Amino acid sequence: MNRSLNFIWLIALSMLLLAGCEATSSRSSGRNDNKQNKETVVVPDFSPDSAYAFVAAQVAFGPRVPGSENHQVCARWLTDKLSGYADTVIQQPFRTRLYNRNAVDGINIIAAFNPLATKRILLAAHWDTRPYADHDPDPTFHRTPFDGANDGASGVGVLLEVARQLSLQPLKETLGVDIVFFDLEDYGPPTDERQQGDDDFWALGSQHWARNPHTTGYHARFGILLDMVGAKGAVFPREYFSQQYASWVLDKAWRTAFNLGYGDYFVNKPGPPITDDHLPVNRIAGIPMINIIHLDTGSPNGSFFEYWHTMNDNMEQIDPKTLGMVGEVVLHVIYAE
Repeated sequence: MNRSLNFIWLIALSMLLLAGCEATSSRSSGRNDNKQNKETVVVPDFSPDSAYAFVAAQVAFGPRVPGSENHQVCARWLTDKLSGYADTVIQQPFRTRLYNRNAVDGINIIAAFNPLATKRILLAAHWDTRPYADHDPDPTFHRTPFDGANDGASGVGVLLEVARQLSLQPLKETLGVDIVFFDLEDYGPPTDERQQGDDDFWALGSQHWARNPHTTGYHARFGILLDMVGAKGAVFPREYFSQQYASWVLDKAWRTAFNLGYGDYFVNKPGPPITDDHLPVNRIAGIPMINIIHLDTGSPNGSFFEYWHTMNDNMEQIDPKTLGMVGEVVLHVIYAE
């Protein structure tokens, strides 16, 4: 995953936060009983160990670089897994061009729960891995694929466990959920070939889906994107574009996290603008979507977790506790609807 970091967000986002989230700015982590909501909502228990196993299974295929055999095998595995949980599973093949003008084939994988329900929630993550470890401290690896345990597999692992739980405890018939695994998110130009204005070469799968949704006239009430949600000690600030396009969805998710006791991790602080799969969903499809993404301004990798785009983005970095925390928040947001 590579992202544009335009730091003009500091002033603009602080103004937005004054209006949008002052109600939670002084809270610390801890449980907060909502006395106004008398309805009892039974939320299934998210299994961190199951999510971890889903991450490990993806990594076991090796780097899932589009065009590789690993990529094809993993696509079949993901489709088979989702087919065991969802009402409908669709593969959306597409062909596009990379930053170097080479054509490449991609596959978005979509699972629908309660497909006839008109009220829908969209959940997403990218399942491809970057072909270049171009932020590795050793420059000899800068054109080498890597495992992508956190950058890719973690979000997919969480959503596979969400899908499993949705199959075990079905939603009410009036609510539908769509899970989309976007391809070709991470095949942008290597760092030493980057040029100004090349952000359109990232998030290619979500660009295609946003222009060609799997259902004609598709719309969801809101969406949640998961990216890099598995590292030890991960912290999730309020990503800038999420605040810009879907502040009310951020409020909903961050309030849920606070009430579950995760306020120290879902922090009520502004985050930088990240070019990710939620941008086409917001800008092209018109669906308000947030990005739950681990960001660390103290990282040597420009706000991303320490091993971002390096050979060390492997299973050693994945913590079931982090996966479980994110998955629990997502499930509670869904079942509260």
